[in-house]
Amino acid sequence: QVQLHESGGGLVQAGESLRLSCVVSGRAFSNYVMGWFRQALGPEREFVASISTKGGTSYYADSVKGRFTISRDNTKNTVYLQMNSLQPEDTAVYYCNALQGWPSQPYDYWDQGTQVTVSS
Repeated sequence: QVQLHESGGGLVQAGESLRLSCVVSGRAFSNYVMGWFRQALGPEREFVASISTKGGTSYYADSVKGRFTISRDNTKNTVYLQMNSLQPEDTAVYYCNALQGWPSQPYDYWDQGTQVTVSS
């Protein structure tokens, strides 16, 4: 089982940027397809983006396409989410996770996430 630790969240104004990081420990990180999810008010987590094991393929939710970029560094066991042109509707707790199904099916294990708050 992998262990996940997200960081990089914060409070920003609309139009600004943030970069989230997720360090993964445990089994071979490079074997895992990875994804980012977010949870605003309510029980449902929303898929944000995913990336293949070597980083050559990525997939995005329509709501973030063109503004967010997912990347990974397999030498650092880290997956990133660059978020540009942030909007208040992007406010949520952001989580990373390994995927058991492409492009957006996560394993049922979650870390605490990192809070992103975007003010208007």
